[in-house]
Amino acid sequence: MKTIDIILPVYNEEECIVAFHEALFAVLRGLAAQYRFKVIYVLDRSLDNSFLLLRELAQDYPNVTILHLSRRFGHQMSLVAGMDHSTGDALIMMDCDLQHPPGVIIELLAKFEEGYDVVHAIREYDHRIDLFKRWTSRFFYRLQNSLSLVEIQAGAADFRLISKKVAHVFRESIREHNQFLRGLFQWVGFRSANVTFVSPPRRGGRTKYHFLRLLTFSIVGLTSFSKLPLRLASTLGFLISTLSFLYGLWLIAVFFLFGHLPPGYTSLIVLILFIGGLQLTVLGISGEYLDGKST
Repeated sequence: MKTIDIILPVYNEEECIVAFHEALFAVLRGLAAQYRFKVIYVLDRSLDNSFLLLRELAQDYPNVTILHLSRRFGHQMSLVAGMDHSTGDALIMMDCDLQHPPGVIIELLAKFEEGYDVVHAIREYDHRIDLFKRWTSRFFYRLQNSLSLVEIQAGAADFRLISKKVAHVFRESIREHNQFLRGLFQWVGFRSANVTFVSPPRRGGRTKYHFLRLLTFSIVGLTSFSKLPLRLASTLGFLISTLSFLYGLWLIAVFFLFGHLPPGYTSLIVLILFIGGLQLTVLGISGEYLDGKST
């Protein structure tokens, strides 16, 4: 009988954690004849009563573990902490706000039994979901895929199944401190498949991904899998240096054709522009070398 670990990041979810737990175990009980389940709640130093509620649940369920982080590390690193403490034949990571329906676990496991090492759950938004959220999600994936060599399917969520050998790669070889997991699980390879699900509205509490956090998350994704910012810096620096050189020639011509310029003006302006452009160029090139050594 295979063991399946379920990794559940928690941050201020007191309003829906009990309802989620009941829905989750209703699904797991139906699969108990085929699998042994270990449920790991990763508590990201919440400010509400999430820990007290989880502790009560853990007392009634022997296969429930609470991993209480020492401080606020964020959603992505909570998932990484869960992977580090996983020992099962496969693990499933999902959110516990009921926007990742537990019933999808059955489909994930079916794909796992077909031999897939990574099974992505692809989100389709319910019509009740805010139009702005749906639009920004589509925009993010289009922008990410246009700038990156690693393509992430639109609607990809942090709801997936990975096999034990994929988790081993992350535990042993991928130890970044600011991981963008949606991209990394595409980049790492292995045989993968997709299942789709409809994401319903939250049943309680508020989303933790407000606009500024979503923006930060997007920037991490773009800088993790795209060299374009480095190349833009190199190109901009080279352009500024070239223009400063041409500007210096033009000022010399003005001096000989029309008379004196203010003392020190030419050398100061040209030198500032040229060195500033040179710095950008060197930073861009250095970034390219560092990126090449890390891959």
